[in-house]
Amino acid sequence: MLAMWINPNNHALDGGRASSAMEKEVVCDLAAMFGWDTHLGHLTGGGTMANLEALWVSGQLQPGKFVVASEFAHYTHQRISGVLQLPFRKVVGNARGEMDLVALELLLEEGQVGTVVVTLGATGTGAIDPLADVLQLQKRYGFRTHVDAAYGGYFGLADNLTPEARRHFDSVSQADSIVIDPHKHGLQPYGCGCVLFKDPAVSKFYLHDSPYTYYSSSDIHLGEISLECSRPGAAAVGLWATHQLLPPVKGGVFAGDKSACRAAALELYDRLKADPRFLVFLEPQLDIVIWALPGTSTSEMSAKANLYFHEAEDRHLYLSLFKYPARHLAQMGIDVTVDSEYVTCLRSCLMKPEHGSWIDKIWEKLVEGVS
Repeated sequence: MLAMWINPNNHALDGGRASSAMEKEVVCDLAAMFGWDTHLGHLTGGGTMANLEALWVSGQLQPGKFVVASEFAHYTHQRISGVLQLPFRKVVGNARGEMDLVALELLLEEGQVGTVVVTLGATGTGAIDPLADVLQLQKRYGFRTHVDAAYGGYFGLADNLTPEARRHFDSVSQADSIVIDPHKHGLQPYGCGCVLFKDPAVSKFYLHDSPYTYYSSSDIHLGEISLECSRPGAAAVGLWATHQLLPPVKGGVFAGDKSACRAAALELYDRLKADPRFLVFLEPQLDIVIWALPGTSTSEMSAKANLYFHEAEDRHLYLSLFKYPARHLAQMGIDVTVDSEYVTCLRSCLMKPEHGSWIDKIWEKLVEGVS
């Protein structure tokens, strides 16, 4: 808030001397969290802009080739690919909400894939794509691997991930580019995203001449490695101050908060699973819990979820909705008439460590809405 009064601009060092130094420091913190000592990166207005820059660089290195992402990936990748005029293909997902490796390899065999987007923490379900396995495929097919960890990136610090999720998080350092959003789990206000590149040489794609902006220093200006021009230095100051108090390192207080979020999600999941009035079929990977209301058909289940969603708000219980592909229900052991492409589920994000102590109250409000 203090920095906003000064209103520094982290485009050129002249417009934000202290805040630019802070930005470089926090970007190094985030890169170190993923195991990178050498990198190129900067803060952005959010995950969309960060992903755009990552795919823009990929398009420069793999011109005309496809960008592919799971059907459960954020919609922004398809939209960004359109803006960049890069061809885009969706990869079928499995019943757990993860990218299907067999389907991916069938696309790779066509020889036209330039970038595979791997999501660590899908915004809808919190699912973890099989990054470690995708990286093995990269060795054979030569594509770039971009990790969209905008939602789930900080959970690499948690100490209670499943062994499979841990295997994929521990492989992040082998990716070509990474996106993370401090304005999600990093305790920052909107907007504060970050894009990171493993190879600093990609800075060559950003080169431009702006002598009226860069004049006081021969050091690299943040605007020389960013598609965005003017950017709020206050965002860097806020993140820097947070890192001073709560460093993003394993074993720290901040890391413990991420573990607490996942623990709260597992507690809610266990309660839902034990109650026949609810239907769960996806165990939480991070802090997102998905559940449904039983019915004889997928359309009936969806209608119940929509009604419950609106009534819950009247009880000050704020949920969201997620459409799960109905074709996977049988595989998840759910015997129901499938009369729609998707079944609407209810979605809860327990993204604050305090949610663990609020579970009883949350549960009380949840069961108010069912008979």
